[in-house]
Amino acid sequence: MSDPAERAAALDEKDELRAVREKFVLDDTVYLDGNSLGALPGHVPARVADVITREWGELRIRSWEESGWWTAPERVGDRIAPLLGAAPGQVVAGDSTSVNVFKAVVGAVRMAGAGRDEILADEASFPTDGYIAESAARMTGCTLRALPAARIPGEAGPRTALALVNHVDYRTGRLNDLPGITAALHDAGALAVWDLCHSAGALPVRLDAHGVDLAVGCTYKYLNGGPGAPAYLYVREELQARFDSPLPGWNSHAVPFGMDPAYAPADGITRGRVGTPDILSMLALEAALDVWDGVSVETVRAKSLALGDYFLECVDAHVPEGRVRCVTPREHPQRGSQIALACADAGSVMTELIRRGVVGDFRHPDVLRFGFTPLYTSFADVARAARVLGEVVG
Repeated sequence: MSDPAERAAALDEKDELRAVREKFVLDDTVYLDGNSLGALPGHVPARVADVITREWGELRIRSWEESGWWTAPERVGDRIAPLLGAAPGQVVAGDSTSVNVFKAVVGAVRMAGAGRDEILADEASFPTDGYIAESAARMTGCTLRALPAARIPGEAGPRTALALVNHVDYRTGRLNDLPGITAALHDAGALAVWDLCHSAGALPVRLDAHGVDLAVGCTYKYLNGGPGAPAYLYVREELQARFDSPLPGWNSHAVPFGMDPAYAPADGITRGRVGTPDILSMLALEAALDVWDGVSVETVRAKSLALGDYFLECVDAHVPEGRVRCVTPREHPQRGSQIALACADAGSVMTELIRRGVVGDFRHPDVLRFGFTPLYTSFADVARAARVLGEVVG
């Protein structure tokens, strides 16, 4: 290949998102772990300081109304919604992904109807999804069947209540067929529940267009909300009146300050709330979402794929043949926003990469993961990462 540094510079010069990179706190490290924790947008610390010193320190309890704390879960949900291809009023921010998976799975079983006592689950899902699906199955009297995502369309039948599927496989970066699997589930009379943790903010999701029923996701990866930032729950508008949350809390009550001992759910997506929102992290997330102003998810996707292609080119050029093996599909329609490489001694290899200023992560037993966050990852970053990888494993 031509000189990698010169080619990377040329690609970065043409990058439509290059100005967005300047909005993040970055250093000389090549940071390719935004698929685990996104980088800090530079304006967030000042916003959090204002929340602490003025809204909490000066206004105190008044901030629930005067600073908009009470309505933050729905307001932030509406900020996230366009990144999911969802209309307003269908996403609420709050709780963790794990808690929202529980709400979505049990809520889907309750909506599925009589005789539907089977839950299908993507066997390659992030472990917490499987743990919660198994517990939800026991609690609802359902049978849980874990199987490859590609087999779900053919396995869904008259007893299937729902399938819980990861949009992107967290280990390999494989992109599952959201439109096709959702349509097949609907044909079988079942509901589709999607985990978007590794796709939201990295590629178009189009929940509304594809008729997805429920979805969950975190905000600390490609949405850059910060460690432990609130997750979100999507419930399709047509299903909201039937959504019976297994975690009814005072925040989702129709009259929360009525303190009625009998529960009556609020209308709309608000019934997805549970308890008091985590205001500090919620408002940090809200500020972090400002970096998306004027940014097209389609542009992000195009750059993501280009970064992945260029990284693989550079790996082929710098890494001795046979030393690593790409386990991420090279075909664009089957790829998320990461490249996973199988490598002997992957744990020690990643430790040395990090020591040399290239931060990815290791997944047991032999996977090196490199995540591309197009808002701030440059082509120079991926060229350097491949060169250093070649030095480490050569």
